[in-house]
Amino acid sequence: MLVLFETAAGYAIFKVLDEQKLQEVDSLWKEFETPEKANKMVKLKHFEKFQDTTEALAAATALTEGKIGKSLKKVLKKVVAKEAHEQLAITDAKLGGAIKEKLNLNCVHSPAVAELMRGIRNQMEGLITGLPPREISAMSLGLAHSLSRYKLKFSPDKVDTMIVQAISLLDDLDKELNNYIMRCREWYGWHFPELGKIITDNLAYCKSVRKIGARTNVATTDLSDILPEEVEAEVKLAAEISMGTEVSEEDILNVRHLCDQVIEISEYRTQLYDYLKNRMMAIAPNLTVMVGELVGARLISHAGSLLNLAKHPASTVQILGAEKALFRALKTRRDTPKYGLIYHASLVGQSNAKIKGKISRSLAAKTALAIRYDALGEDTDATMGLENRAKLEARLRQLEERGIRRISGTGKALAKADKYQHKSDVKVYDPSGDSTLPTTSKKRKIEEVEPAEEEEEQPVQSKPKKIKKEKGVAAAAEAEPPAEAEEAETSEPKKKKKKKHKAEEPKPEEEEVVVSPPEQTTEKKKKKKKKAKETEGE
Repeated sequence: MLVLFETAAGYAIFKVLDEQKLQEVDSLWKEFETPEKANKMVKLKHFEKFQDTTEALAAATALTEGKIGKSLKKVLKKVVAKEAHEQLAITDAKLGGAIKEKLNLNCVHSPAVAELMRGIRNQMEGLITGLPPREISAMSLGLAHSLSRYKLKFSPDKVDTMIVQAISLLDDLDKELNNYIMRCREWYGWHFPELGKIITDNLAYCKSVRKIGARTNVATTDLSDILPEEVEAEVKLAAEISMGTEVSEEDILNVRHLCDQVIEISEYRTQLYDYLKNRMMAIAPNLTVMVGELVGARLISHAGSLLNLAKHPASTVQILGAEKALFRALKTRRDTPKYGLIYHASLVGQSNAKIKGKISRSLAAKTALAIRYDALGEDTDATMGLENRAKLEARLRQLEERGIRRISGTGKALAKADKYQHKSDVKVYDPSGDSTLPTTSKKRKIEEVEPAEEEEEQPVQSKPKKIKKEKGVAAAAEAEPPAEAEEAETSEPKKKKKKKHKAEEPKPEEEEVVVSPPEQTTEKKKKKKKKAKETEGE
């Protein structure tokens, strides 16, 4: 077995003399306690020395990236390729894969190999002959400085500082611009106060002031390249009737100089924003797609670097920037904040107030994944961010529709929402409550009419009955009141039954039922009177 050992001075190839001892990993360190024991375990076969620090730096950089440098490739072809049947022990498994792919050499990486490398490093001065210890230490120090400069120059963490500085400068420029524009409006407002109300855009206001100068020059100044025609006409009209005070030429000159400063700073801010946008898309494309350039840059600036931000969990990313409110809520035992810097993201801004908390929590979870993918992943495309943003937009639509989902089968009828019908809150006056008369239905009116007709018919039928009764005996006249009472009693329940059943019984039956009781009573009384007369005659 051959061993590839990297040093600051060059590459060393060792030959393992006793491979059986590699099986005892725990006791392998005993074979490297002294230089004599180490020489019995491994033997130096070839040493390739670096020519200068530049070559050493290139070799060390290639090793850290898992690539084969020119010097390493030369050594492997020169020494190891001759003994292709031998296995090559290496420290880095990624480097072993590259060697096997390009040179077709069998590489080994195991815990025994790691222990063997540790023993060789411990006895390196005794194993590598012809290289004094002072020279090895000097080469190590020089390589360490060169590698540190290289890492500092090209590290991804250091590129983050550009984003941090750019977003900080952008915020400072916004503050200065606001102060300058406010001072410009207030200063020129003494001379032409109406102009500030007509032109609301700050940059257009400063350009107009710089071009107009004194208020008396408005009529002869062409503002068509700055303002629309309607606004330009309104400015010229307001200049004729302005109530501003007169100022000197020196004052106008200073106001124009201030307007020049505002315009230059605005142009530089636009340029800086484009630079920041390009840097964010290059360093953190997925984070930029999720929350935007400004919010992503502020998150990186708040955490210190992209790598530090990747170490934060989603719950921390959600409230990053609201630390003061968080600790105040914890101290007073109130509700903690739901969002920090992430509140300014477009997804949170376009959602309803009720679901802002849910959307910010979901956005923070997906943003944390995007940050880790940008910081630690090898790909530089934004496909992951686009997919996660599409999912969040679908989630937002679902929450806005109050969680209505499509259900298959019989549940579709339950999931269907009722059609929206606008109900006005304005109450309309109901005039039906003004009437005090009882309201009855048509059926009720018909039922009341029928019994009224029956009552009119009954007196007409009762007249012949009375005439027949008058022709009878005087005793029959005395019996009429009870007969009439019986007729009244029998007629009342019959009327009630007719109302309930809504059916009329035939009239002849009624006459028979009503008339029959008085006829029977009169015949009996006549027989009794005849018997009484017969007894008297005897």
